[in-house]
Amino acid sequence: MANLSENLKFMMTEAEISAPKLSQATGIDSSTILTLLRGDGLPSIDTLVKLADYFKCSTDFLLGLKDTTDEATFKPRPPFSEQLTFILRHFNITKYRLEKQTKLSEKTVNRWHNGKTQPNAESLIKLAKYFDCSVDFLLGRV
Repeated sequence: MANLSENLKFMMTEAEISAPKLSQATGIDSSTILTLLRGDGLPSIDTLVKLADYFKCSTDFLLGLKDTTDEATFKPRPPFSEQLTFILRHFNITKYRLEKQTKLSEKTVNRWHNGKTQPNAESLIKLAKYFDCSVDFLLGRV
């Protein structure tokens, strides 16, 4: 599987768009796009979703969790706090069990659940693997 940097470069090449033009089109700071292109980090949820929406691809493809782009239109994503409540109910799991089995701190999960913060891309990948689902499902985009 490819990584975010490779997939972002691929999508930009396919769309024939430069980093400055992508920045203008998405409202993502050009320095953030350049950082992602260099492979120097992972995007915030908001940046990840903006890129996926722009390219009409899944967040899973951009993150390198899926090998194909499968162009599609995704639903607007609900606040992560609402989605986390849905996910816990859907998989019939408690916050406590989630914390223990993923080694996420109680504080972190509570901050997500209360809407104070959102998970970073690394945590989303960890959650998707734990629940054996797509990142787009975790985000409520499908």
